Amino acid sequence: MNTEERRQKILETLIDSKTPLTGTVLANKFQVSRQIIVGDITVLRATGHDIYATPRGYIIPNKPQNCNMLETICCRHANDKDSVKKEFEIIVDNGGKVHDVIVDHPLYGEIRVNLFIATRREAYAFIKKMQQTKAEPLLVMTNGVHYHTIEVPDKDTLSVICQELANAGILVNE
Repeated sequence: MNTEERRQKILETLIDSKTPLTGTVLANKFQVSRQIIVGDITVLRATGHDIYATPRGYIIPNKPQNCNMLETICCRHANDKDSVKKEFEIIVDNGGKVHDVIVDHPLYGEIRVNLFIATRREAYAFIKKMQQTKAEPLLVMTNGVHYHTIEVPDKDTLSVICQELANAGILVNE
């Protein structure tokens, strides 16, 4: 298979996948190096494809359906796995999806990282990777304050999520 055919197949694979795929998984599938995959993803992005890199791999997210809303919420909690877990559980258990995490860094400005967490399984995979890598979440740079873009089906769902986050002491009312 030539380069263009491989890139087309990578694109099709990402479109068909419901979960993120790592560069290593794609490299094994197409029998090339991970670095070749990174280059292919770069070219695909440059040609207008919305491919996101997340901590769990590459993904082309489903666009929010017309009836869904995107909302940004401000949160603050401790830098520990239980607080991160609780925040994600409240959002996904009540029908929300976490698109990203954003911090407002005093030197660099806005730092945004794609997450695309829609289930407990995805939340727990994120937390497990955080523990395995001993990596600190972005909130350590801003004294716990961070934002999430969340997708919800309606205002009632958003209200329930916000109320539960507030009850847990996580939601920041700006």
